Amino acid sequence: MTLAVRLLRALFAFSVILTSYLIQLGLARVFARRLGSGAAARELPGWLVERRARVDQKNARRLLRVMLKLRGVFIKLGQVLSIMGGFLPRAYGKELEQLQDQVPPHPFSDLEAALRASFGRSAGELFASIERAPLAAASLGQVHVARLRDGRKVAVKFLYPGIRGIIAVDLRVLRLAILVYKRFVPVGHIERVHESLVDLLRRETDYLHEAACMERMAQNFEGDAGVAFPDVIHELTTRDVLTMTFMEGIKITRLDALRTAGVEPSDVALRLVQVFYKMLFADRFFHADPHPGNFLVAARSAEEGGGFRLVVLDFGAICEARDELIDGLLDILKGIFAQDDAAVVRGFRRMGFVAPGGNDALLERTVKSYFAKLLKIQDRTPAALMRARPEQLEKLADPELERGELQELMRSFEYPEDWFYVERACVLLFWLAAQIDPNLDTMAVGFPYLMPLMAQREARAESGGSGPSSRRSPAR
Repeated sequence: MTLAVRLLRALFAFSVILTSYLIQLGLARVFARRLGSGAAARELPGWLVERRARVDQKNARRLLRVMLKLRGVFIKLGQVLSIMGGFLPRAYGKELEQLQDQVPPHPFSDLEAALRASFGRSAGELFASIERAPLAAASLGQVHVARLRDGRKVAVKFLYPGIRGIIAVDLRVLRLAILVYKRFVPVGHIERVHESLVDLLRRETDYLHEAACMERMAQNFEGDAGVAFPDVIHELTTRDVLTMTFMEGIKITRLDALRTAGVEPSDVALRLVQVFYKMLFADRFFHADPHPGNFLVAARSAEEGGGFRLVVLDFGAICEARDELIDGLLDILKGIFAQDDAAVVRGFRRMGFVAPGGNDALLERTVKSYFAKLLKIQDRTPAALMRARPEQLEKLADPELERGELQELMRSFEYPEDWFYVERACVLLFWLAAQIDPNLDTMAVGFPYLMPLMAQREARAESGGSGPSSRRSPAR
């Protein structure tokens, strides 16, 4: 599919969705005025509320269809939107959730060519058996279950034929969208979103890179019986085909199945967040695509000590965090704990959010206003934000600035290098945790990892020492 065709299909679908909401907004304004004055004027008749629900449902299905048709990067986008259901009508989360692990597969015949190209042999020659129906299909590839000659059960991951060319087209479409966006939102270096996505997808389409990341992350958790990773079968792995040991388990969001297996979802959510904090703050080598399809829960037998293992899958989107990003996050968290606005601004600056010549006084005033509102909220869990009404979120996010000040504030910010990966991972992970246990206090879970790091930094500062090297790039 050419760039022009893909662009036109995407624009047409998004235009139809936008038009339907503009019509709904117009109807709401007309009938709100007819209801009279005062508070009652803001109430809508029941038929219009029901119409809005139908519009949401139709548009959610329309968006799902176009993403499945376009595939590639658009499925990745849909996966993120399905997790961020708190900022969208509920219908979108329910429909787009299908993109997590129900993407229509490619015929196995399309994938056999990859085996011959990689190994010079057919599937029958390489494996004792292989299931032609896929175990799972995703945006870039799909997984089939197979048996090796020695009887071991394995998962074979195939990269879709031609997917690199499709990604190149989609990224050109996205680049055009970012250039348009930048004309209206003057945030410095916003094009780094595109650069980061290019880099991320390049690595996700290199299975030799994924195999190396899988082994490195497994080493980081060596000795932790509560986390499990597949083993790479190197002799059956190339850039286009990845063979690994098969991992059994229950999908992390199947809460009833977890309870039936004797596993409490709240314990799973706690383990998930603990593992992520270790990856991000301690190892600084983290999973940047933590959606529900990438985690299983495997109950452990009594002989193994009971409890459960969190099984981690899909290591194409593994990133190494720069020290400036993590140290800046620690500054911000310290500022939040101590209600120190200056520390928060220092954290933003260290992370690279503050543009050269940015207005520090305006930044600090905005930060102080924002955190004053945030501290008034008793329940600040992701689940509470998901339950919040849109007008509540808008009030929280409102910087309360005049138009000229708002423009200056935007010019004072720029998009930091590599922030795309951390931001994406945090959004996906914390919304996933909220789906499993809405009452989990994710900040409290992080204390065991954050406090020692803060103490170490304070000790280094007092002794005049310096921290570790501050220039590290995402895993290559």
